[in-house]
Amino acid sequence: MDHGDLALAERCRTGATGAFEELYRAHAPRLFGLCCRLVGRTEAEDLLQEVFLSAHRKIGQYRGDSALGTWLFRLATNLCVDHLRSKSSRWGRMTDALPDDPIGVTTTAGGVVGVVDRLDLERALATLPEGCRTVFVLHDVEGLEHHEIGTLLGIADGTSKSQLHKARLRLREALAAPRPVVSS
Repeated sequence: MDHGDLALAERCRTGATGAFEELYRAHAPRLFGLCCRLVGRTEAEDLLQEVFLSAHRKIGQYRGDSALGTWLFRLATNLCVDHLRSKSSRWGRMTDALPDDPIGVTTTAGGVVGVVDRLDLERALATLPEGCRTVFVLHDVEGLEHHEIGTLLGIADGTSKSQLHKARLRLREALAAPRPVVSS
């Protein structure tokens, strides 16, 4: 239990000057990154606002059982997942069939051969079906275990593993594709 987190949460609950701003500044960058990876940059700003509005309303529920950042992360993840679920036509793509083996992709034990920059990865992530992207971000980027992802998304552990496998295959395929050469 972090007494600093409890103190900050209490200051937020009582409306102490600058407390919520302190909370926002400390946690917004990571939460914005999570939102971007889960729902895309276009919708991430609105969802980040929702996350902090929800945190403001629910700060009284924070009991210090986990770090305040972990509590906010879980809140943000739930809001992103709910947002994705509310778009039922997009949510239906969670189990879209992807080929089991990409064709013509050169990989090593460490992954795709070549250098991958951040923009390439963001573009490739954006092409994934919602469910694959969500599981990939939660597992490979944020470090959640399959049972945690299953609980959070309401899916079986095996479904989480399958979605992660499909996401990795699709990402390898997208990142291994030749990039256009831009002449000066």
